[in-house]
Amino acid sequence: MEGKTWVLVVLGLVGLYLAAGLVLRPLRWLLKLLVVAAVGLGLLVTANLLGAPLGWHVAVNPVTVLAAGVLNVPGVVMLLLLGQIL
Repeated sequence: MEGKTWVLVVLGLVGLYLAAGLVLRPLRWLLKLLVVAAVGLGLLVTANLLGAPLGWHVAVNPVTVLAAGVLNVPGVVMLLLLGQIL
């Protein structure tokens, strides 16, 4: 191959690498969001099961699931306290 062909092949591979990065980065964010939502859902279900005898209940919706997932146990406690206050 000539020198120009090598340069074009290298530029093509670099372009392919950059394009793949643009596609995969949002997928990583989506995967992280799904993991956070799964953790939040688990925490809320656990809080609802353990809090049921005490009359505590937290609604399970996308906002509370993400809040519980991002903030973990302090987020669930915050949601329980907000449910009691409001």
